[in-house]
Amino acid sequence: MKREEFMVEVCANGVESCLAAQEGGADRVELCAGIPEGGTTPSYGEIKVARRVLTTTRLHVIIRPRGGDFLYSDLEVERMAADIAVCRELGVDGVVFGCLNADGTFDIERNRYLMACSEGMSVTCHRAFDRAINPEQALETAIDLGFDRILTSGQQPKAIQGAELLAKLNRQAAGRIILMAGSGVTEQNIRELYKATGLHEFHFSGREPRPSAMQYVNPNLYMGRPGANEAAIDYTTARRVKDTIAQLLD
Repeated sequence: MKREEFMVEVCANGVESCLAAQEGGADRVELCAGIPEGGTTPSYGEIKVARRVLTTTRLHVIIRPRGGDFLYSDLEVERMAADIAVCRELGVDGVVFGCLNADGTFDIERNRYLMACSEGMSVTCHRAFDRAINPEQALETAIDLGFDRILTSGQQPKAIQGAELLAKLNRQAAGRIILMAGSGVTEQNIRELYKATGLHEFHFSGREPRPSAMQYVNPNLYMGRPGANEAAIDYTTARRVKDTIAQLLD
């Protein structure tokens, strides 16, 4: 493909990753905190600084108040609406969210309310879609609600494993909504994924561990989950973004 024929979104876990994504040639970033939880809404400061430094790459922000499921209470939806208002205030290009009912169908009322809050911004339905009980029906509902795109792994842990469903959904969508493949997309499989699905939008992180500069670490204490590697921080690198994009170029 030619570069203008596809779109690349980088899942950025902070401003440093945003800058690397931009340097590497990404079209868009999805800014997230809480990566081990699957992504949660970043802080006001993180969004504000990311907006300042991203001059050629569009900024989307995940609207997800917590990890876990996508069944939200009224108070959680109130916070999500407030976060969308903050994103609007800061000049964010798009937001990313999705709400489900307990039975695995799309929560039409809550999604519709958040869509109204997001008017004027690009809106992506995130991988709540991959928890939906009926992906074909969920696709039609997402279209009816007015989402611009769906980030999906084809309801599998990795997008390459869900390639068959991704291709099927892409045919069903027939240009009415964009499907973006995400989860486990790397330099090694992005071209195979394109050939298997026909999709033209891809989502990946391109992260590598950067060792901590700390000279002393208390070996008896963890800030998070015991056993986690807290001696390094993962950041997106411009090299990996460039290398992944290069795999799609003819």
